[in-house]
Amino acid sequence: MQQATQVTLATQASANDPMQPVQAKGDAGGPLMCIERLSVTFGHGEDATRAVRDVSFDLRAGERFALVGESGSGKTVTALAMLRLVDDARYQGSVRFEGRDLLKVSEREMRGIRGADIAMIFQEPMTALNPLYTIGNQIVETLALHEGLDRRAARERAIALLERTGISDAAHRFDSFPHQLSGGQRQRAMIAMALACRPKLLLADEPTTALDVTIRVQILELLRDLQAEFGMAVMLITHDLNLVRAFAQRVGVMEKGVLVEVGETASVFAAPQHPYTRKLIDSRPRREVLPLVPLAPVLLEARGLCVNYARKRRGLAGWFGRDQFAAVKDVNFSLREGETIGIVGESGSGKTTLAHAVLNLQRRSAGDIQFLGKSLDEVSRRERSTLRSRLQVVFQDPFGSLSPRMTIEQIVGEGLALHQPGLSRDAMRQRVTEALREVGMDRTALGRYPHEFSGGQRQRVAIARVLILKPQVLVLDEPTSALDVSIQQQVLALLTQLQRKYNLSYLFISHDLAVIRAMAHRVIVMKSGEVVEAGDTETVLGAPQHAYTRKLMIAAEIGASDPTLPQIGAGALRVSPD
Repeated sequence: MQQATQVTLATQASANDPMQPVQAKGDAGGPLMCIERLSVTFGHGEDATRAVRDVSFDLRAGERFALVGESGSGKTVTALAMLRLVDDARYQGSVRFEGRDLLKVSEREMRGIRGADIAMIFQEPMTALNPLYTIGNQIVETLALHEGLDRRAARERAIALLERTGISDAAHRFDSFPHQLSGGQRQRAMIAMALACRPKLLLADEPTTALDVTIRVQILELLRDLQAEFGMAVMLITHDLNLVRAFAQRVGVMEKGVLVEVGETASVFAAPQHPYTRKLIDSRPRREVLPLVPLAPVLLEARGLCVNYARKRRGLAGWFGRDQFAAVKDVNFSLREGETIGIVGESGSGKTTLAHAVLNLQRRSAGDIQFLGKSLDEVSRRERSTLRSRLQVVFQDPFGSLSPRMTIEQIVGEGLALHQPGLSRDAMRQRVTEALREVGMDRTALGRYPHEFSGGQRQRVAIARVLILKPQVLVLDEPTSALDVSIQQQVLALLTQLQRKYNLSYLFISHDLAVIRAMAHRVIVMKSGEVVEAGDTETVLGAPQHAYTRKLMIAAEIGASDPTLPQIGAGALRVSPD
C-alpha cells in the first residue's frame, strides 16, 4: 500500500477568526496526541487478522481532523484502540496523549482519562445508552462521577446540554428512556453525554448518522463553538464526505486498515493523490429514475392515517390525566407499481411512525390502509401472513433488528424458511449466498454473527434479509444511513436494478435529500406529523413552496457544497417541537 504523505497544517489562531482552533492551556504547539505505527491484530497464527496496519498521524489541540473510508477500512478500530477499548486484540506501536503512551499506562489511569480527557461518541446510540435509565440520569451520572456536581446542578447542566445539541423540550426529554426517543434524538443525547465533561479530545464515530440535515449543521456549529471556547480537538470518523468538506481542517483516508492519504481537506478534495480517495470523492448518488407506466396500478394506499399517543402531563397534573400527542396527522398517499415515494423531514417529524402504521405495526393508528386492494384491518390472520411476504421493511437500526444469537445465514434465510418451507438446505444456502452477493458481501459471512461486522456491513445484511423474499412493496427506513458513500451508491444502484427487474415499489424514508432526489418519483415532506408539501421530486426539491422545505434544502446545500460552513442565524435552522 502507498504510504500516507504528511501535509503540515498551520494552526496559528487568528484573533479575528473565532472559528480557528484555540490552543489548550500549556500547549506550546506540539501534538495533543501522536499515533505512531499503530497496528491492531485479532487472532493468532494463521487465523490472525490485522485490522489496522502501521497507521501514523498527529492531532493538535483545537484541531478538526476527519478519518474517512469504507465500512471495514479500520476507522472505528483505530479510534477504539486509542482508548484501548478493542477486546481480544494485540496492539503495536504507540498512542501518546500529552506525553503518555496510552498503550502502556495502567487500566486505572485509563479509566480516569476516558470520559474526562478523551470522550467518544459511538456509532449506534441505542446499544450505547442504558435502556433502564433515562437519558437525563445517564448524563447526570457522568457529571457526578467526573466533576462531582450535586444532582440539582448536574440536572441543570444536562438539560442545557440537551438543548445545545438540538433536542426540543429538553426538560421533558430529560426524563425519557432511550426507547422513547427517535433515532436522531438518541444520537443527540449521546453527543450531550460525551460533551458533559468538556474533554480535550472528542472521538466522534459517525456522530450525525441518524440526524437530519438541519440538525447536522447545528451539531457542526456546536462542536466548533466548543472548540473555540475550550480548545477541544475533534477526530471525526465518518463516511459522509460532505460532512468532512464542511467541518474538517485535515482529513485522513483509510483503505483496508492502511492510511493511504492525509492532508489539508481543501487540498485532498481538490487534487486527491491516491486512486482510492478519487473513488470516494466520485461516489455520489445519481438519479436514474425510470418514468412510470401510465396505467400502473395502485399497490398501497393510506387514507386519513393518524397515530396518537397518550403523554403524561407535567407536574401534579400528571396524576389526574394524560394529554394526547399526535405523531401522525391525517396523512393520505397512494403508491403505484414500480414507483418510489420519498418521505423526508427532521427527526421526530413522524416519518418512522408513519412507516410502522403502514406496516400495521402501530396499534395506536387510525384510518384505512389498503394493500393490493385489501384493507389490512379486515383481512384474516392467514391472509395477513401471506401479505407480509409481499410488504417488507428495512429498519433504521441494523444492530437492533438483527438477532445477536443467529448467524448471518440464519438471519437472511429466516423469512425464506417461514414463507417457503419446502426449500432444501442446499437451495436455501444458495439463495442466501446470492442475496448477500447482491448487497456486496460473500459466502464467508454465512457462519459469522452480527457483532463481527461494521455498522455498514450490518445494514447490508438487513437489506439482504428482505430482498431475498422479492416483495412487491418495500418500506425502507433510512436504508443507507450507516453506509459509506461508495457502498451507498452500490446499494442505491441495486435497489434501482431490482425495481426495474421486478417492478418493485418503494416507500423510501430518509433525511438525506441527495438520496431522495436520486431515487424518488414523488416526495412527501413531513413536519410535526403533518404533510406540509408533496409532489413530483424535481418540482418539490427544485422549487420548494413551503418555508419548512426551503429550510431543509438550505441546510442540505450548506452541508454539501460550502467548505467554510458559514455561521447560520440561531433561529434559521431551529428544530421544531417533536
